Amino acid sequence: MNKETSSTQQIKELKEKIVAYEKIIEDLSAPIIPSIVPETILVPLTGALSVGRFIHIQDKVVQRISSNNIHTVVFDFTDIGSFSVEENMGYELLSEKINELVSVLQLMGTETVFVGFSPEFAQNLILSNVSNFNQIRAFTNFRESLQYLLEIKGLEIVSKK
Repeated sequence: MNKETSSTQQIKELKEKIVAYEKIIEDLSAPIIPSIVPETILVPLTGALSVGRFIHIQDKVVQRISSNNIHTVVFDFTDIGSFSVEENMGYELLSEKINELVSVLQLMGTETVFVGFSPEFAQNLILSNVSNFNQIRAFTNFRESLQYLLEIKGLEIVSKK
């Protein structure tokens, strides 16, 4: 094997490794956490949101819902900053994607709950002129959403004696 063939093979192997690592990073960037509330999952979002990443998250959630008995999905935007949205996809496109996500999950019989919108984030979403936000259930933080979910499901957390 000559030197050029060896280099070409090494480049091919490195490209394959990069693709594999990108897949791992993609999977880690959309964790789905079972909640203490039955039939509920939490999807904490962190880092920069892009269209591709948002679609990946949506696909992953849809797959989890279809393979499990999930009635509620809580999306936590606490760690998504306004700057990362403006840099990567903009509020108008994010608003459209959120509305699409809510519609898809609604068609599957799943309620969508959002938490962690900062005041600036919320204002920018509304100013994006994309409608349907009056249909979205949102809370300041995850704790408030859990209290709501426990109440509507007729559950309560009781201290052990």
